[in-house]
Amino acid sequence: MCLLPLAAALLAAAWQAAVAGHAAWAAGTAAGAAARAAAVGTDVREAARSRLPDRLERGLAVRDEGSGTVEVAVRIPTVLGLPPLGRVSATAHFRPQR
Repeated sequence: MCLLPLAAALLAAAWQAAVAGHAAWAAGTAAGAAARAAAVGTDVREAARSRLPDRLERGLAVRDEGSGTVEVAVRIPTVLGLPPLGRVSATAHFRPQR
């Protein structure tokens, strides 16, 4: 029995999990930046976009919920040409400073 295909599949799954985790972490960072922007009255989408790597900007969705709360969602990039895996989102809040 050859273990190489199994090892390759496990490695690909681990890499995909790492990529998904990075997307979730990046969404949280972008949500924090966007919430700070909302708190001071500047562009929330631009603030979120400025914190994301280029690869995640394409699927960016930003929702300003008011009162300094912003939700940011990004697509999870895939590895090895897998089908789309969905989106991850994060919400952050900063008390309005105006």
